[in-house]
Amino acid sequence: MILIFGGTTEGRTAAETLDEAGQPFYYSTRGTLQEVTCRNMTRLTGNMDSEKIISFCREHDIRLIIDAAHPFAQQLHQNIFLAAKELTIKVVRLERIYPELSEEIIWCDDFEDAVARMKQDGIEKLLALTGTQTIAKLQGFWKEHDCIFRVLERSESVDIAIKAGFPKEKLIFYQPEEDESLLFKQLSPQAIITKESGSSGGFIEKIEAALKNGIKIYVVRRPPLPEGFITVNGKYGLRRAVELNVPGFYALRSGFTTGTCATAAAKAALLALTEECFEEKTEVTLPDGERVVLPIYKVEKTDENTATASVIKDAGDDPDVTHGHQIVATVSFSDSPGIHFLQGKGVGKVTLPGLGLAVGEPAINSTPRKMIVNELSLLYGGGLDVAISVPEGEALALKTFNPKLGIIGGISIIGTSGIVKPFSSEAFVDAIRKEVEVAYAVNAERLVINSGAKSEKFVRSLYPNLPPQAFVHYGNFIGETLKIAAETGFQKVSMGIMIGKAVKLAEGHLDTHSKKVVMNKDFLKEIAIQCSCSDETLALIEQMTLARELWGIPNKKDKEILFNKLVQLCHIHCTPLFPKGELAILLINETGEISYQFHSTLF
Repeated sequence: MILIFGGTTEGRTAAETLDEAGQPFYYSTRGTLQEVTCRNMTRLTGNMDSEKIISFCREHDIRLIIDAAHPFAQQLHQNIFLAAKELTIKVVRLERIYPELSEEIIWCDDFEDAVARMKQDGIEKLLALTGTQTIAKLQGFWKEHDCIFRVLERSESVDIAIKAGFPKEKLIFYQPEEDESLLFKQLSPQAIITKESGSSGGFIEKIEAALKNGIKIYVVRRPPLPEGFITVNGKYGLRRAVELNVPGFYALRSGFTTGTCATAAAKAALLALTEECFEEKTEVTLPDGERVVLPIYKVEKTDENTATASVIKDAGDDPDVTHGHQIVATVSFSDSPGIHFLQGKGVGKVTLPGLGLAVGEPAINSTPRKMIVNELSLLYGGGLDVAISVPEGEALALKTFNPKLGIIGGISIIGTSGIVKPFSSEAFVDAIRKEVEVAYAVNAERLVINSGAKSEKFVRSLYPNLPPQAFVHYGNFIGETLKIAAETGFQKVSMGIMIGKAVKLAEGHLDTHSKKVVMNKDFLKEIAIQCSCSDETLALIEQMTLARELWGIPNKKDKEILFNKLVQLCHIHCTPLFPKGELAILLINETGEISYQFHSTLF
C-alpha cells in the first residue's frame, strides 16, 4: 500500500496518478476542505505526528510514502522523515516547479529575517500574501506598521487572525480568478510579502503583478526538505518512482521516448564539451514543464571541438523496437549561429512530404528538436551541430512503418509528451499520425485503414489506384486513427475490419486490444435476439469461444441480419469521431471477401 500526504494541487495530482493503477491507496489531509475523488482512494483526515504515521503504516502495510504537502508544512515533512526512518521505507517528494525569477526580488531566509529587512528598508504599508498561519510570524511588523492580510474566505481564517490580535478590518479575502495587478493598484502597498510557493501556488502571477505596479517584493524562501527524500516534480516522475519502489503497483512500466533520450544525451555531450563535466545522470525538461532525470550510459570528449554521449532507451513495457538500444548524441562547435541537426548513423532521412520536416532532413521530429534546442540553448549561446544516431537503427527501422513513410536509412527520433505510457501505446499512435499525414501530403483521395497486413491485402483490390501511403494500419486504435484522419483533413475513409474486432467495436470499444476488452457473448446474444435469430444461432453463440465462429452460423437469414446489424453498430460508434466525411465500414471474412459493409454515402 501507498500513503499520500496531500491537501495541495500536487496532492491531487499524486492521487490521480496512483488511481490510474487501479490499486488501493490512502490519501491524508489535515482538514476536509479539499475535494479529491478517486475510485481506489481511502481518505484520511486529521493531524498525524510521527508516532501516528508509524502506527498507521505498520497496521496497513505501507511500503511507500508520498509527500505532496505544502512546501512550508515543515513539521509534517519532519514527521514523515522520522516515521520513514523508523520504518525503513522510502519517501517520494512530489515537489512544485520553482521558476527562476526577477533579480529584483528580496529573498528572506525566514519570517524573522523578512520582518527585519522590511523595517530596515523603511516599509510602512505592506500587503501580506503569506496565508493565515503566518499572521503570528509577522506580528513584529504589523503591530508597528500598516499591514493588510489577504486570507481565504473561511470562518477559521478570521478566527485565527482575531486570536492573534490582528485587526479584522485589515483582512481581505482571496477571490478565485482575481486580477492581481488590479488589486495591487487599488490597495497601493509599498511592498508585498509572499512565500516561495512555486508555479502551482500562484507565485508567478503575484510577482509579475508587483513588478508591473512598481511594488517591492519580499519572498520567504521555502524551508529545506529532510535528507533522503526522492524528489520528483510531476506525474511522470512520480509514476516512475512508484514503479521502481513498489514493483507491481502498476501493471506495466512507463518509459521514455527516443526524443527524451536524445535530449538527455545531447545535454550530457554539451556539458562534457564546454565544461568537461562527465555526468552519470542528466535532468531534462519535458514538453509540459516537468523535469525528469535519465541515466547516462557513456560520455566522452573526443577532441577539442566534439563530445559524444549516449542513453540506453527504456521504453518500459511498451512494445518499442528501440528498447534497450543506445540513443547517441554527438555535439560539435559550429561557425554558424544556432543549433543544426545532422543525420547520424541509424537515424532516417525524410524523402516524402507530410511529416512536418523538410525533405532531406534527418527524421528528428519537431518536439524532440524543441527539447534539444531548449536544453542546449540554456548552456551555450554559440553555434552547435547535433548529430543523433542509433547504432542498430537501420535494421530496427525495418520493423517499423518508416519505409512506407518514406524515411530511409534508419529510425525516427519521436515523442510528443517525452514519456511512453504503455496503456496508451503512445509510440504506436504517433506512428499512425505520421502515416496519415504522409497519406494526406501525397494527395491520396481516400484513407484506407486496416487492423494489419492481412486485412490490408484483402482491401487493396478495391482501391487499385490509391498510392501505397493511403493504406494505414490502426492495430487496435480505431478511435485514435479516425480522430487523426478527421484532424488531418481527410474527407473519405474506408475501414477494413475482421470479425473479432468488429464484435468489440459494435459494443462501443474503440480500442480493441485483448488486454482491455474481450468478446462479450451476452452482448452478441442480445443483438441476436433483437434480430430475431433462431434458437440454433443463439445456441452457437453460447458455445463458441472465438468470434470467427460466427461465420459458421448455418442459417443464412440469421447470418445476413446479424452481420449487417454488427456492421451498422460499428458505423454508429465510429461516426462521432469522423462526423463530416464519407465513412465506409468493410467487414472481411476469413477468405478475404468483403462480406458486409455499411457507409455514410455511396463510394
